[in-house]
Amino acid sequence: MKTKIRPANPADVPALFHIRTSVRENHLSREQLAGLGITEASIAEMISAAPCAWAAVSGDEVVGFSMIDSAEGSLFAAFVLPSHERMGIGAKLVDAAENELFRHHSEIWLETAENSRAAGFYRHLGWSNETKVEDDQIRLTKARP
Repeated sequence: MKTKIRPANPADVPALFHIRTSVRENHLSREQLAGLGITEASIAEMISAAPCAWAAVSGDEVVGFSMIDSAEGSLFAAFVLPSHERMGIGAKLVDAAENELFRHHSEIWLETAENSRAAGFYRHLGWSNETKVEDDQIRLTKARP
């Protein structure tokens, strides 16, 4: 079944949390996310306020998402359910996020673990100019194409 990328809406938030707590790498529980100020209510509010999230939908199921902070010029996250990895969905989600970020910024950034699968994925998509942030965290940037 073909996967479509569309703007996320508040009704998608439970699925986004299911995806976020299902990823193999950087697994965080709902409680840990809440400790970081990330709750279903806060994400629904962000989605309602501005275009900041995209959902990957296969049939009726949300199987991935990406989120940005447009004001900061940063990509928060791009996650895909383990059952839908390696299908090009993550790259499409990042592309949707990049398009919105580049509307407002000439350089965009994200932070991730230095030796993670995610870091390799973003490097493959052209994110570079690594800067060490702390411990094993790095900042990757990407310039407007």
